[in-house]
Amino acid sequence: MAQTLAFPMVGNDHFTQRSLLQMPYSCTLCSMVKMVLSFILWLVGVMPLAVVRGLGRFVGFIFGDVMRHHRDEALEALERCIPELSAAERKKTIHRMYILQGIHFMEFIWYSIKGIDRVKQVVEIEGHEHFEQALERGKGVIALTAHIGCFELMPMATASYGYKLSTIVKKIKNEAVNEVIEKLRSHEGLAFLATRNAYRDCLKALRRNEVVGMIIDQNMTRDSGIFVDFFGQPACTSPGLAYMAAQSQAPVVPVFIYRKPDGTFQLKVHSFLEPPPDRETASVLAATQEYNQKIEDAIREAPEQWIWMHRRWNTKALEGQDTSRRQR
Repeated sequence: MAQTLAFPMVGNDHFTQRSLLQMPYSCTLCSMVKMVLSFILWLVGVMPLAVVRGLGRFVGFIFGDVMRHHRDEALEALERCIPELSAAERKKTIHRMYILQGIHFMEFIWYSIKGIDRVKQVVEIEGHEHFEQALERGKGVIALTAHIGCFELMPMATASYGYKLSTIVKKIKNEAVNEVIEKLRSHEGLAFLATRNAYRDCLKALRRNEVVGMIIDQNMTRDSGIFVDFFGQPACTSPGLAYMAAQSQAPVVPVFIYRKPDGTFQLKVHSFLEPPPDRETASVLAATQEYNQKIEDAIREAPEQWIWMHRRWNTKALEGQDTSRRQR
């Protein structure tokens, strides 16, 4: 979904993307990296799911408890946003978050190799009718989502139920890694759009009455975002979803995926939101605030499944800056 997702999707500030895989290499080394990655993916594909999950737990433990990757920042963010949690509950939540990030990362690779039919067996959709009602308008659907649960499975899960989905992805700098990842996430019913000209391609998909997914729970720079409330704090947020909804008049459907205790997943589809009436500043600001509130509500359902290590509030408004519009 129009996401900037973690490896192997795109652009997050958490550990699955902060690696040497993002570095440019020579052509010879690219071939070597491609061979190594292909072998690793093959190895993961032949492993039993229980072993894959165990490996994921180990990866999460290393990053969260050994390397303590952004751990203090994650704890501080959780304390600010959900102060009613005790210190012990916060530590437990953040520990569980790292473990789940590792598990979900490895599971995504495994399920991508096994295919969409296998994904459909483990993902239950709740609120399926909301997609249908929104599509009946003939304007397409913009799926609003966030980095909750095993969000990398959402495109495959959506496609497994017969929806055509377009997802925005950012090209990985390492050509070898990018090629391997493109093959990994290629499945019938899914279209991945390069960030350049993605807005136009998304509008075309909506005109075909298809689904376009967008994730907007990441920090933006001052020149590309607007400030709206998120957990009681100003958060610089992309206005792209609101602009696209206003221009296309496509309804916006909040959809989030949660991990269940038995290791399967629930894809929760909520009632659709009306698109903004126009692209005026006030309309875009109000819509973006509503989207942020939907994401906040979804995170509160399962705080341990969100990416608290992401520096969501890193961008601060300048003194005297008009925070209701992108700065030129």
